[in-house]
Amino acid sequence: MATATPTEIRTWDDREVDCGNCPHRDLVQSGSCERGRACVCDRYAPRVDRFFRQNPELASEYFSHPYFEVRAIAANYADISSLPWLVGDVDETVRAIVALRLPHFLLPRLREDPHREVRIRVASRLEGRDLAAMAEDPDYYVRIVVARRLDPSFLSLMMNDDDPEVRRIVAQRIWANQLEGMVSDPEASVRLEVARRLMPRLLAYLQCDSDWRVRYEVARRVSESRIEAMLDDPDELVRELVHTRLSSPHPWETEQE
Repeated sequence: MATATPTEIRTWDDREVDCGNCPHRDLVQSGSCERGRACVCDRYAPRVDRFFRQNPELASEYFSHPYFEVRAIAANYADISSLPWLVGDVDETVRAIVALRLPHFLLPRLREDPHREVRIRVASRLEGRDLAAMAEDPDYYVRIVVARRLDPSFLSLMMNDDDPEVRRIVAQRIWANQLEGMVSDPEASVRLEVARRLMPRLLAYLQCDSDWRVRYEVARRVSESRIEAMLDDPDELVRELVHTRLSSPHPWETEQE
């Protein structure tokens, strides 16, 4: 089917728009239905949108319309109580809109939707244990959304996620007393986030890290009683920082137990 332009007045299945046989021709006089401007039969989406914007009470009548875009726009304007009818719609565009408007207690119905965009929207709205149930979603970006929003008390579920970006977000947000479990992460960017938040007394775990950025962060934060062990670090920038700290000691910098 050819894509409609704003000037074309054709139906979704490429027929002439026939106002004479339209079930809403009585709305023409009120101005809430107008050929070429606000028309549910038109295949140009903004005209369909204008129709439902002016006649939202009619939206649910189009949940079975054969054209997905009409159903999707109708889902934007229909009463929330009618939206469960569309949870099983065959088109992901429709379900994605439903995911943004469905009452929270019904959102778990879409938690395992086959399309990632729908699950991303579900993850952007769920909370607590309902959101934690998506921590093992097969799509990495869904898990990123989960990691960004999940309460830190649940983030230990994602410490060993397959995707390094997910683990990096976990390292930024998880409770500090749980970070010790991530010091051996295989990804340097994750260990760097750990080094930025790890309790100083535990930074010794990372003093010999293979990545200079991690060791630099350790040298920046580790207590003076432990920093001497890094005087011979293989990286010049790390050694410079160690020497700077040792040559300009601050008496208030003590190891945090």
